[in-house]
Order: sequence, then structure tokens, then C-alpha cells
Amino acid sequence: MKILVTGTEGYLGSLLAPLLMQRGHEVTAVDTGFYKTGWLYHGAPLTPRTLNKDIRHLTSEDLEGIEAVVHMAELSNDPLGELAPHITYEINHLGSVHLAQLAKAAGVTRFVYMSSCSVYGVADGDYVTEDSPVNPQTAYAICKTLVERDLRPMAGDNFSPTFMRNATAYGASPRMRFDIVLNNLSGLAWTTGEIKLVSDGTPWRPLVHGLDIAQAIICALDAPRDNVHNQIFNVGDTTHNYTVKEIAEIVGKVFTGCQVTFGQQGADNRSYRVSFEKIRSALPDFKCQWDARRGAEQLRAIFEQVAMTPETFNSPGFTRLKQLEYLIRTRQIDQNFFWKNGTVPAK
Repeated sequence: MKILVTGTEGYLGSLLAPLLMQRGHEVTAVDTGFYKTGWLYHGAPLTPRTLNKDIRHLTSEDLEGIEAVVHMAELSNDPLGELAPHITYEINHLGSVHLAQLAKAAGVTRFVYMSSCSVYGVADGDYVTEDSPVNPQTAYAICKTLVERDLRPMAGDNFSPTFMRNATAYGASPRMRFDIVLNNLSGLAWTTGEIKLVSDGTPWRPLVHGLDIAQAIICALDAPRDNVHNQIFNVGDTTHNYTVKEIAEIVGKVFTGCQVTFGQQGADNRSYRVSFEKIRSALPDFKCQWDARRGAEQLRAIFEQVAMTPETFNSPGFTRLKQLEYLIRTRQIDQNFFWKNGTVPAK
């Protein structure tokens, strides 16, 4: 299958693209290149041909011959979304809809969109499902709901979108991120020997390893069309809902000698537990291979392998907000988040 994957130089895309290529798919990659400096270790035996393009600049010619699109390239995570909300809407909402419209017009039959469980925002004690009301709290999460809203009516006989609401990702990736909860706590444990939560750690978060997300995408692409057509799937495992306190304690045990302390109730009121039973039923080949403890152990092994320093952990390339602030401050990108003079830094 000829597959166009956006965001291939990002945290999840750098895991997915090699797996698709190993399975014999012909992958065309798209990435704007914001996070080229965030390379923690060599872990990709195959890398695809990459179009260094912003999704807002993609054209119908870029999609010629493409049979499926996996769209992952957006401004990711909530603090980054709040940095420039109007640009977040322009890229994450309008840019994603633009890509879907191009794909449908070009005859692309499958369109897999990376949504997020963050759309649930604040939920009561029950496990939320794909049919639960959404309650997004940030520009990032709101844009996810808007893309789902706008793409679902586009579905038809010749265009089949699938929406993957990923739990909070974790785990090692060549294009590492340290601004997501388990990865961040693991990095703190390694570099400082301490995890000091400013909150009491009571909010719930569902977690899913990046490699399990990649496997879910592969299962969705391989599945019979009727199983995934215009469907929303929470991606994760129901047993992998953790409180932030539990995540910190797991990391503290893996990183021997790490001291874990907690504060008072935090200002971030997001808390939700998620049911992942639908994906188990519709995609029976999908099963999470990782849990939080194994993910923390993987990260510790990687940190040992690369002899990770505090300077590496704190460098902008591994934190989305820091990197975008750096590119803005150094005037490498303009107010619309386009590279100045149309240039993209070399790898």
C-alpha cells in the first residue's frame, strides 16, 4: 500500500514509519522539520523519503497515487497549543481538514487521524467511552473535536476516515519527548534523583506506549473497511488507567533511590478514566504490549545507553513548547509558524 504519513520526524511518526516500511508498505513522509534537533538515539533502521512541508502547503500533486493517509502532524500538547491558539486552530483544525479534503479529491480511500483522549477533559468517576460527551479544556483538545466533527460528514463510499483517540503516550523514541508525564518523570528521576509533584497526583490519566499506538494504526489500516469506516477508537488498555501519583510511584521504584514527594491539589483539573473495549472488539489483533513499569524500565535502559545528562534532558529539542519558543525567539519561523525564507534546517 502507498501510504502518506505526516509528522514522521516527530515522537510517534519516527516509530510508525519504519514499522510500515518493514511490512512492505511504500511510505511517503511529510514533516515541517521543527524537531530535527530532538534526536536522542539511533533507532530507525529504515527512514522514508520525506517532503519537508507544512501540511498547510500540501497540494493535490503530493497525494498522487496515495492509497492511505495517516495524519499525525499537528502542534502537539496542551501548553504548546496555548502558546499561539490562533495558529493552533489554523494548523491543527484547518490544516487537518485541508489535508483530508485534498486526500478525498485525490482518491485516497483510507484516512487515519490521530485524535486524543484529551478530548474528554474532565469526567466523573465512570469510564468514558467513544460515545461519551467530550469536554475539551484546551485549544489542542478543542481542535481534535473540531477535526472529528468536520471529517465525519466527508465519509462516503470512496473515502473512509478513522479516528484514533490515543491515551497519553509514553516510552522511548528516537525523536524523544520529555514533556509527557511518564517520560518527564523518568527524566527527572534519572537526572535529579527526585520527583517533586506540585499536585497531589490524584487526577487520572490513561497511558499507552508509542509502539502500541503504532500497532493500533497498522491494525486499522489492515482491518476490513467496514470495521473502521468513520469510527472513533480510544487507543490503549482499560487496565492502564493510572493516577499521576501511581505513575510517579512506578517511576520511583524503577529508578532506584529516587525520592518521590507530592504537593497540594493542582490547578490542572483534567482527570478522566477511559474504556478501551471498543478497539479490542473491532480490531482483535490489537493488544497493548507495554505497561507503565515496562516503559519506565525501557527509558532507564536508554538513558544508561546514551549516558543522558541534565543538559540533554532540558534541551529545547525534546520539549515541544521550548523548541517552538526557541524558533520564534531566534526568528527562524515567523508569526504564522512558517520557516523564514522557506528554509528548513538540515538534519
